[in-house]
Amino acid sequence: MVSPDIVHQRLVQQQLSHQGFESPDEVVGWLGAVQAQDYLGAKWALGLRMQHATDDVIERAFTDGSILRTHVMRPTWHFVTPANIRWMLELTAPRVKATLAAMDRQLELDEAQFLRSNTVIAKALEGGQQLTRAELGSALAQAGIVVEGTRLAHIVSHAELDAVVCSGPRRGKQFTYALLDERAPQARVLEREEALAELTRRYYTGHGPATVHDFAWWSGLTVTDAKVGLEMVASHLTQEVIDGKTYWFSASMPKTPEPSQAAFLLPTFDEFLVGFASFDKSRRGGRDASENLVLSSTIVIGGRVVGSWRRAFKKGAVVIELAPFAPLTAAEGEAITAAARRYGEFLSMPVVLT
Repeated sequence: MVSPDIVHQRLVQQQLSHQGFESPDEVVGWLGAVQAQDYLGAKWALGLRMQHATDDVIERAFTDGSILRTHVMRPTWHFVTPANIRWMLELTAPRVKATLAAMDRQLELDEAQFLRSNTVIAKALEGGQQLTRAELGSALAQAGIVVEGTRLAHIVSHAELDAVVCSGPRRGKQFTYALLDERAPQARVLEREEALAELTRRYYTGHGPATVHDFAWWSGLTVTDAKVGLEMVASHLTQEVIDGKTYWFSASMPKTPEPSQAAFLLPTFDEFLVGFASFDKSRRGGRDASENLVLSSTIVIGGRVVGSWRRAFKKGAVVIELAPFAPLTAAEGEAITAAARRYGEFLSMPVVLT
């Protein structure tokens, strides 16, 4: 395996070049978790990895709870499956809380306060209630808890990290919260070592080839934990040293996948980019290392980022504006047109390219 092969292997393992799944929960379960603070983009990230995907299909899965959204791994939202949400939170929440601790102190929030607010939130949601963050804020305020400024966001985030709440169905365009016990009654509970091994296995199977530092970054766990997890599942993986770095991947992964020159219009924070600690210059299309392309919706061809894109809705169509880093060849233009057409089919809307 040489360096370009790593990229093509990741395209295969992440189901981008070979879509093998038919439902959103299959995609999320395969990857372990999918970063989802950009909700519309995250739905497209799932759609890219599915057969016959539409935005409506994924929205229905979110509504019926087949996939859930909560703060897990790094202080941001991810899609997770109901079966995995509890053990994953128990494993990663302590690290996320450590990240939030300094701001919690500034906001005069402590464990006693979170225990009190969790009790109020649980009471407000019991019996299948689904409330927006603002409505939870009203319930907290009525209980005498201060929720001004960013205090409410931190209070609700801690309720997620403490496995009290998770996402409920959307109410129009508003997000709601529901009790995790009611939304995911069959959630698995694992001992820490078993949970660490499970998350490690899912990461390298769904994302690999990847290094131990890639896994530590993605999971938010310490490098020490990442190494321990890797030791526990190493017998199920294969490794290869390239340019002095050891890459781990599924033992069942095809050794030499056929290179894909397909184009992908990746959403912001797509796992193909955000799932790894390193993002080498060859995948930036020669752009300067200081440019954080993870914060952009990117055009990828052959595993390399060749530009960025953005969308707008006008007169019943989705307008896709392309910003390639360099002039496109005829073949690249055709590939991007096909990718844009696929996005239009996902949204069930005609596409205009600019």
